[in-house]
Amino acid sequence: MRRRTRGIALVLAVGVLAPLAACADSGSGTPVLTWYINPDDGGQAEIAKQCTEDADGAYTIETSVLPRDASAQREQLARRLAAKDSSIDIMSLDPPFIPEMAEPGFLAPVPDDVQERVSEDVVAGALAGASWGDELVTVPFWANTQLLWYRKSVASAAGLDPATTPVTWDQIMDASKDQDKYLGVQGTKAESLTVWINALVASAGGEILENPEAPADQIKLGLETPAGDAAATIIGTIGKEGLGGPALPTEDENASLSIFQGDRGSFMVNWPFVWSATKAGVEDGTFTQALLDDIGWALYPQVTADQPTAPPYGGINLGIGAFSKHVDLAYQAAECIVTPEHQAFYFATNGNPPSNTTAFDDPAVTEAFPMADVIRESLELAVPRPQTPYYNEVSTGLQQTWHPPSAVSPEVTPTKSTDLIIAVLRGERLL
Repeated sequence: MRRRTRGIALVLAVGVLAPLAACADSGSGTPVLTWYINPDDGGQAEIAKQCTEDADGAYTIETSVLPRDASAQREQLARRLAAKDSSIDIMSLDPPFIPEMAEPGFLAPVPDDVQERVSEDVVAGALAGASWGDELVTVPFWANTQLLWYRKSVASAAGLDPATTPVTWDQIMDASKDQDKYLGVQGTKAESLTVWINALVASAGGEILENPEAPADQIKLGLETPAGDAAATIIGTIGKEGLGGPALPTEDENASLSIFQGDRGSFMVNWPFVWSATKAGVEDGTFTQALLDDIGWALYPQVTADQPTAPPYGGINLGIGAFSKHVDLAYQAAECIVTPEHQAFYFATNGNPPSNTTAFDDPAVTEAFPMADVIRESLELAVPRPQTPYYNEVSTGLQQTWHPPSAVSPEVTPTKSTDLIIAVLRGERLL
């Protein structure tokens, strides 16, 4: 495998190494595995506790919480792995950052027998997001995808039934405009904008990067294509016509949800947390039961009626640090963490969907998320963001050129975006 280090070098350049964690294993007694986790509602810590008990003295899992921001998580882990930090045994990794960790050899290879076991019954999107170079390099844990959420009253007035018949972006834009409602989309200059762009391009049959495994100076972008034009048309129309509301340039997932829950809510693309958050609002008296009853869900909108949708894919996979003193035990622990039972528990309690399809059949899951079947179907169709060691440059370049939404146009934006990203990858410009 070619070893590319430029992405990591950029990370190292932004600052000094974060203080290394104290060595978790003194060389005697029960080995202690440190699992670096993204912030959640306590689910990963509980799974670590359960797996420690199940290990019966073979190992103990301790959790260490990473920063809340995904980019900050990436920076901290990359810096420490570049320093060959042996205290990093297990990592909860955002899929777009996996190639950057895999290329320099920061991830311990996944044994063949482990690959076989952790791939069984796993949705296609999760396997794609856990891989690099046509090889599984991390263990799929939980997966995530966006659905189309809609107010049944608005859809009905427009003559649409998204639950039974797929809808297009044009249809929901027209319905919102005709009824003077707002669409819930994420137009802020952040990772959520990249998620939206990627889903639109993929749903139009294209891809942002045509050769993601190529060296930086040979990467080709697929934005100056009909798919790129279609994505720019949708985003630009929503921005120029005010369909996303006046705060669209700063609108993230939570702001989108607030708009959707309000009097002018209509359709929204967003993650499954929408349901549990709204349900909690009803229980504490913030919202009425009528709001919850008016919410429907369906697959992500199509760009064209003749092209299947390609919803966003997100989630977390488990990487094993290449410099861990206990690689074999770390893989044993990872297999325990990702059992269908633990994934079902994590979904029902923390709202993060499983990557394993059998976990969706758990009664606790179907009770907490009545749209579990649609989430599972969406995950089978979901397309990851570009898998490349240069993801940071690509994503940041997209955010700089596709923002604000009102300035996006098919005549200008795809070319402008392509020129910037290629120049950055060739070292001719800085972000």
